[in-house]
Amino acid sequence: MKTMKGNKVTVVGTPLQVGDKAPDFTLVDNDLETVTLNDFNEEYVLLSVVPSLDTSVCDFQTRNINEKLASFENIKFLTVSMDLPFAQKRWCGSNGLDVTTLSDHRTGDFGKSYGALIDELKLLARSIFLLDKDRKVVYVEYLDEMSNHPNYDALLEFINTL
Repeated sequence: MKTMKGNKVTVVGTPLQVGDKAPDFTLVDNDLETVTLNDFNEEYVLLSVVPSLDTSVCDFQTRNINEKLASFENIKFLTVSMDLPFAQKRWCGSNGLDVTTLSDHRTGDFGKSYGALIDELKLLARSIFLLDKDRKVVYVEYLDEMSNHPNYDALLEFINTL
């Protein structure tokens, strides 16, 4: 069962598992340009999925992972939410962070194909996906309670084995 602040929510889509090929996506960046998974050439892509950057847990998740990945040049860090690109850009600017944020607000297709769309709220469920150079899922975490934090230590331990 998935919950948001203790209230049951329905998450749409089939959850991805380690070994699955990551679905391509079309998201919107802060300049209102469309972006696909193929636009990123780094060896690894880390997708940090959050309900909204304007919440304390999502803010912390984005800052914390960004900080931990700073020394890993072969990993592209992306934060994905349903926030409008304007809100994402404002969040980055007001926090002085150079983080790539992408929005699924137009279609919700990312959320559906990654098993992370909260149907009732039209928000994305908190989750983490690490994709390798072949864009296969090598690490995944879906949270059952959306107000909880991901396991940052387990993620970093896994990344250190790459």
